Amino acid sequence: MNSTALRAQPTLAPRLSLAALLLGLLLPLGALAEEAAALAQPGPASATEPLAPAHPQAEALKARLDALGEQASAKQIETARQAFLQQNNIADAEQLLAAVEALDGASAEPAEEPVLHDLSPWGMYQNADRVVKGVMIGLVLASILTWTVWVAKGLELLVARRRLRRELPDLKAARSLAQAAERARAKHSFSALLIEDAREELRLSAGCRDKEGIKERVSFRLERLVAASGRAMSQGTGVLATIGSTAPFVGLFGTVWGIMNSFIGIAESQTTNLAVVAPGIAEALLATALGLVAAIPAVVVYNVFARSIAGYKAQVADASAQVLLLVSRDLDQPSGERAQPIAKAV
Repeated sequence: MNSTALRAQPTLAPRLSLAALLLGLLLPLGALAEEAAALAQPGPASATEPLAPAHPQAEALKARLDALGEQASAKQIETARQAFLQQNNIADAEQLLAAVEALDGASAEPAEEPVLHDLSPWGMYQNADRVVKGVMIGLVLASILTWTVWVAKGLELLVARRRLRRELPDLKAARSLAQAAERARAKHSFSALLIEDAREELRLSAGCRDKEGIKERVSFRLERLVAASGRAMSQGTGVLATIGSTAPFVGLFGTVWGIMNSFIGIAESQTTNLAVVAPGIAEALLATALGLVAAIPAVVVYNVFARSIAGYKAQVADASAQVLLLVSRDLDQPSGERAQPIAKAV
């Protein structure tokens, strides 16, 4: 029996040493695993959780300050703080204020950064699409053209109507066509053109005996001059009609294009936040606004010019009627008295 135990001792010793070695290796690994698990688990006081107030009156003071509202001024807040400190006989005011600030910082949620957009007309133009920018530039140029035509044609009409208003009394006071021609030539008036055209027809019809035929031909010449003066005065006003009729549709095209781009941006950003969507729609609507700004004055100015030009043609027609009256008077004179004016015309 003893001999058997002595033979077993050499085999147990290596096994015990191997077990001790494995145990020494596994113990550090277990400690490391426990530390990793402890770090992975959230602690009782996580950084995301607000810390408990360090002062028992902190929540009461915070409630009183919150009752003042966001519109309260710094002076009102300071007055409320001092009143609270005096009412509760608090000596450690600094600790209390620090606790209130800690509560404010813990309760305040991180606000999203506002998306800043320049919503002035110039800012919306700069942020608009290229097509919308082109539409806006065209409408601004159309508006400038409208006001240019209004100033230039308005001055031209004003001068022409005042000149005819001064010439009509001279034509009415003239006794013959030759006398009217002398006065008109001296004043370089517009009626001189009518008188010269009538005298040219009298010279060409000097051998004719049909007075009514001569009057009819002179009347036809004068009517053509009245129509030509109206056409000359109407030049430049057609562009106003074009701008007034097409500018709203051009602005609407810019708006449709801009809104289409806004919806594409909504689909790409996958958000319906008004702060993101509204600026693009506002930029698109600016094109329609510019279209109306260009169209409304053009329509108003065109209608004003249409009435003014009609009045100007009526004044020219009155002057031509006075010239025709002088022609008829000269033709109805006896042949001896009429020969001298006709000879002067020749």
